[in-house]
Amino acid sequence: MTWLSALLENLNYYTVFILMFIEGSVIPAPSELIVPPAAYRAAAGELNIVVLLLVATAGALLGSTANYLAAYYLGRPIIYRFANSRLGHLCLLNQEKVEKSEKYFYEHGVIATLTGRLLPGIRQIISIPAGLSKMKFWKFALYTTVGAGLWNCVLASLGWWLHSFVPKDQLNNRIEEYNSYIQIAIVTIAVLVAAFFIVKWQLKKRKKDNAKVE
Repeated sequence: MTWLSALLENLNYYTVFILMFIEGSVIPAPSELIVPPAAYRAAAGELNIVVLLLVATAGALLGSTANYLAAYYLGRPIIYRFANSRLGHLCLLNQEKVEKSEKYFYEHGVIATLTGRLLPGIRQIISIPAGLSKMKFWKFALYTTVGAGLWNCVLASLGWWLHSFVPKDQLNNRIEEYNSYIQIAIVTIAVLVAAFFIVKWQLKKRKKDNAKVE
């Protein structure tokens, strides 16, 4: 993509915000190619790392909110029709992916909005089932902000660390090399967090059931 390459070559707070907004929506723009190079520049003194994280997270939240609102007000038939359309396919969407995100959401509950932000393939569209289920917006915004913030911190740490020993012209290759390890770690963490909340919910439910019996 020429426009994406142009933005990536000119990373600043504005382009990071725009790209993360796009990444938070259904348009493919992987955050793995955005935040680490920007953090690399922050380590070089060109950007402020705290401002960068705030801007990246705000962009991801607003992009996800666009998905949430579309699903909330348009409903499942229109969302599925879009996913199956030519434009949806250009955004790397299809009905199967949307159904996969819905399945993940309904299996893990509202916490999926947080853990889903950490999972490749789910991250960009987890806000759709949140909107379809009419999840309360404040919960959606809170979990999305926390999830996106955690993910951005991980990616920023990678970019900052790579600055200490990787020349700028080798940065993208090293990001791709380490990204697979990061995704494995993140998926493991997301599974553990989801398991914790599921166990907590089950114990709470069992406690309520026992109280009713007594």
